[in-house]
Amino acid sequence: MKESILNYDDVLNMLDTLLKEQSRFNWDNFYSDKEKEVPFFVNLPDENLVNYFKRGYLNSGKVLELGCGPGRNAIYFAEQGCKVDAVDLSQEALDWAKKRAEDKNVTVNFIKQNIFELDIEEGVYDIVYDSGCFHHIAPHRRMSYLKLLNKALKPNGLFAITCFKVGGALGGSDISDWEVYRLKSLRGGLGYTDEKLREIFNGFQVIELRDMLEKEASNSMFGVSALLTALFKKTNNSLS
Repeated sequence: MKESILNYDDVLNMLDTLLKEQSRFNWDNFYSDKEKEVPFFVNLPDENLVNYFKRGYLNSGKVLELGCGPGRNAIYFAEQGCKVDAVDLSQEALDWAKKRAEDKNVTVNFIKQNIFELDIEEGVYDIVYDSGCFHHIAPHRRMSYLKLLNKALKPNGLFAITCFKVGGALGGSDISDWEVYRLKSLRGGLGYTDEKLREIFNGFQVIELRDMLEKEASNSMFGVSALLTALFKKTNNSLS
């Protein structure tokens, strides 16, 4: 029965495998060289995240971060009094994140796991945050992603995302969803537009959707205009 398609999950797993077989990329290798010049290796929170707190959109609560990397945003959430579960596939990234959290004397629950295999209770998170995970997710997994959001978030919970813009300086391939499967590749990460994000998250209320603001390296926040940022609110229509 191996390689038989009998249900929806079998289809998802087949497509996951086809794309993975074509990719030699390894996140542990990516994070192993901490000195290389990768913009988001800085230990600074996203400027949009900082502004959500300053403007009162976000307050302390329970947070789930998807694809936390070296932990810069998870640590900022903890510094704001939040209880944080931060998930990543890379042990290298999580070890780095744990060291950073220890250095700042904050507590974060770092979890090594595929986000689609998380065992979480329903409706326990006030905030779900994603900075750089979503654009590495293939189109067939967007439904799984929406299911995860709706399970994780409390009623009226908030979801924030930072992702590649189409043709942005950091990445953002301008290919159709179908082309992903013709090429068997995301071309380094999919690029998005305002319209595409609104279309995908159409069941959520848009609170803010804009380009990330550019910030100097000496600033206390991370910001590059090659990324899109958005803040959404879970509504009664979010499951549709």
